[in-house]
Amino acid sequence: MNLIRTIKLSFVNLAVNKFRSFLTMLGMIIGVGSVIAIMSIGAGAQSLIFNEIASFGTNLVGVLPGGGEEDAPPAALMGVVITTLTYEDAKAIGDVPHIVAVTPYSNGNANISFGDKIKNTSFVGVSSQYLGVEENRVSQGRFISPEEDESTARIVVLGSEVKEDLFGENNPLGQRIKIDQTSFVVVGVMEEKGSSLVANRDKEVFIPVKTAQKILLGVDHVGLIRAKIDDEKNAPFVISEIKKLLLQRHNIKDPKKIDFTVQSMSQALDMIGTVTNALNVFLGAIAAISLLVGGIGIMNIMLVSVTERTREIGLRKALGAKRKNILSQFLIESIIITFIGGLIGVIGGIIFAAIVAFGVQYLGYGWDLIITPLSVILSFVIAVVIGLVFGIYPAKKAADLNAIVALRHE
Repeated sequence: MNLIRTIKLSFVNLAVNKFRSFLTMLGMIIGVGSVIAIMSIGAGAQSLIFNEIASFGTNLVGVLPGGGEEDAPPAALMGVVITTLTYEDAKAIGDVPHIVAVTPYSNGNANISFGDKIKNTSFVGVSSQYLGVEENRVSQGRFISPEEDESTARIVVLGSEVKEDLFGENNPLGQRIKIDQTSFVVVGVMEEKGSSLVANRDKEVFIPVKTAQKILLGVDHVGLIRAKIDDEKNAPFVISEIKKLLLQRHNIKDPKKIDFTVQSMSQALDMIGTVTNALNVFLGAIAAISLLVGGIGIMNIMLVSVTERTREIGLRKALGAKRKNILSQFLIESIIITFIGGLIGVIGGIIFAAIVAFGVQYLGYGWDLIITPLSVILSFVIAVVIGLVFGIYPAKKAADLNAIVALRHE
């Protein structure tokens, strides 16, 4: 009995019990499909985060309140309120060489009203250099002036969506709105920016940072300082100079007691990449457990098959079939099941990942469909190996049957 004939016979035996063969394959289909889909979705989510952050520009340096480990996220990102950064720190950072624009941020939420229209949204206290840092533009009116940086002026620039909600097609310039109970004059409207994972600038309003601090929040600190540098290659020098400056301004002698964190956008991307890669591996490992479950299913079904085909095995042995022929017969059947199941799983995983990617893209996010050859090949090879490993015991049991005992089996 040669190999080709054995393979043909294996297909015939599997075709006899189509439904059982499909149920046996199902574990491999789900396992392989899950691994590919999860790895693809993880890579797509990573690309989405990278694209969103990179949209701010790679030549940005951020200063967050609170120190931390070298490669650990700052405490401020964990929701901890830290009050170590000030508006004056931001002004001083603006004098560092290679910095072309800098702005502090002081954020909050409030009810914004005009007449009988009320909208709950975010207000952002920034300086006049905000447009240079984030490269936003004003579509109507003007932005905050340098003179208003130093005052508590009650002026506001509306995000495009806030303008539509409160004023519709009417001109908002010069109108008075209320942020909570404080009256502000509308001096400008921002261009439509669109939503992102980080924030939806169209739903925000912008006011002078000192107005946000003193009038609305009642604080002296800022939540973030962001600076734009002239060239990304100058980021290491700028980061070093900012650290020296703030250590001096905060009167910190011991660098271990640093109360701020300075990072470039590229460093932030590297940190996020490390975290998301670890998460992808973890999720892939969990999905791979279903491959193991599928292998156990194959072993169980093949053991049932051995029992049902005991007389057939005895007859073949009586007609001269050797132990290796019976062993190879059942091993090949097991491998065929996992091969076909793995192939269907690959196709199904890719289709599912593509549906997710196109669905997210339809919602307006920059999600990339990423199917790595490694995930396809690795999951497929593992599936076949698992089929081989879990098929050995049933095949060995079939091969070890005594011909006479098998023929007498009812």
